[in-house]
Amino acid sequence: MASASLVRRYYDALDDHDYDALEEILSPGFTQHRPDRTFDDREAFVRFMREKRPNPDTSHHLESVVTADDRIAVRGRVTDDGMTLFEFADFFEVTDGRLARLETYSR
Repeated sequence: MASASLVRRYYDALDDHDYDALEEILSPGFTQHRPDRTFDDREAFVRFMREKRPNPDTSHHLESVVTADDRIAVRGRVTDDGMTLFEFADFFEVTDGRLARLETYSR
């Protein structure tokens, strides 16, 4: 699967609360580093998104997606009822057709 399609599926899975689809596109060793926390594996990340996500009713609006081989950069906004809560920049790495690493920055 093309890298841009893979990351779009990632955001769709989050917005649709489709945690089975989310788990399928993340490698077992998936990690996410963000300013407020780090997830060291796919299981911890999916569990957090399913059970502890602070505001599960948000949507991700992608402003730009830039791909270079196995790396993808995404700039976007998280909204709730059409209001922007924050902007983000996500940097993904793909391994064996799955998302393996994510660095997230927000403001």
